[in-house]
This record gives sequence, structure tokens and C-alpha cells, in this order.
Amino acid sequence: MIMSAYELSLIAIVSINVMLALSLNIITGLCGQVSLGHAAFFGAGAYTCGVLAGLGVPMYATMAAAAVVAGLLGFLVGLASLRVREDFLAITTMGVGFVFVGFVRKQNWLGAEMGLSNIPDHGLGETGFVVLCIALVVLMSLLTIYVKHSWLGFGFTAVADDEDTTRTLGLDVASYKLTAFVLGTLLAGVAGTLYAYFTRFLVPGAFGFGISISILAMVIVGGVGSVWGVIIAAVTLTLLPEFIRVVNDYKIFIYGLLLLLTMRFLPGGLADLARRRHLLFGYKRSG
Repeated sequence: MIMSAYELSLIAIVSINVMLALSLNIITGLCGQVSLGHAAFFGAGAYTCGVLAGLGVPMYATMAAAAVVAGLLGFLVGLASLRVREDFLAITTMGVGFVFVGFVRKQNWLGAEMGLSNIPDHGLGETGFVVLCIALVVLMSLLTIYVKHSWLGFGFTAVADDEDTTRTLGLDVASYKLTAFVLGTLLAGVAGTLYAYFTRFLVPGAFGFGISISILAMVIVGGVGSVWGVIIAAVTLTLLPEFIRVVNDYKIFIYGLLLLLTMRFLPGGLADLARRRHLLFGYKRSG
């Protein structure tokens, strides 16, 4: 079955959003560090790719460079996270997002307000690019699952549950928080590379606060820490505006409302809902 250009584009953007949700899930879902500026790292990767691709750097090298730049920015923000927690951390990361957009808007070499255009084609063709996107989603999913069930993931969970108790147990809380930020932002940089090649045109507004809220909504609605829940939420929230026009017209409002409703009535997200249904039907069968 041959897919249309629209269907291939839809798969590509869904894949990019899944990668962004998975990357934030490492920081917020596994390590408990609330980030309201994740779009900044996404944008750092995208603009790094755009600049280097314009200089003739091949795709694999631009992707590696974008991941490094986004990871370094994540490391710097992670350092700030060592001194602040919870609400103050959320405000700090939100500030990073605004600073990034403001910085890009003043840089002529990044296109400023007019945007960075004429990004070279990736050379893979539409089908080849979509295959690459799907392959990277699978790799990131497997990496997240591995991290979650590794000793690193156990350390993240301990930090998320209680930093002070974790510190008294002899675990290096600072190292875990920095690792989470670097790993999560590095993966966001990879997603930024795909976005740059996909759109071939970058504007500061594409990485604003609304995008960070959208990514956070995917993580919260899916269930913080849940890999499959986050993937399902990312796919659903990406496709919803495509098929229901009113969602697209009021996307940020609806995403914000979903965040509030999920945190109030279903704190564990879709993953917790699935778990409850499993327990309920399991109880009925045993009964």
C-alpha cells in the first residue's frame, strides 16, 4: 500500500512529537523534575541542524551536533536545578524557554523574526525519512524502557520520590538530576534535527511556551514515567487536531484543560487508567 504525501507527513510529525514526549518523560516522568521549557532544547537542536545543514554538513553529523548542543544546554539548566525544586524549578525552566525564543529573535544569522529558511533536503526521500523517524522512535522507546528498569532508573525514581531521603542513603542526587536533564535534552535535540529537515524552515514561535505545554500535556495525560502511556498520549494529542478542527483552533486551551483534568481526576494518566481496568477485570474473572 502506497501512502500519500499527507499521510507520510503525518507519520513524521507524530514520530517527532513521540520523541519529544519520551525525552521529557525522562526528566519529568522518571526523575520528577518539572520542565516548562522543553521546547527550548527542541529548538536548540533544530537551529543547530539548520545552520550546519546550510553549510553542507551531512545529516548524521548535524544530528550528532544538535544532540550535543541540546545536551549541553540541558546540562546548564540541570546545574540550575540543583539549587531549586518543584515550583521554582518549573519557573526556571519556563524562563529558559522565553530566553531561548528571545535570543533567536535577535540573531540575524539564525534568521531572526523572519526565520531560518532554505535548509537543504535530507536526501532520503519522503518514505526514507519516515522510516528513519519510526526507527528513531523505536530506539528511543527501547532506550527509555532500559533506563527505567536499570539502576539509573531506580536512582531517578528515588530522587523523584524524596530527594532528602535519597541523599541520606548515600546516592548522589546531583548526578542523577544532571544525567536526567542531559539525556532528556539530548534526545530532544535529535527530534529537533528531524523537525528542521521536515519543515526546512524554522521560526522562533515554533519553539515557544505553547509547544512546551503541549509536550508536557502528552507526558501528564499519558502517565508520568509510563513509556507506553506517553506514546499513546503523544500520538492521540497529535492526531486529534488533524481530525477535529475545533481542537486545532483551541489547541493550547484544550491541552491546558486536559492537564488540569488529568492531574485532578486521574493523576496517573492513561497508564493508571489501564492499570485500574486490568485490576478490575482481573478481579471480576477471579470472582
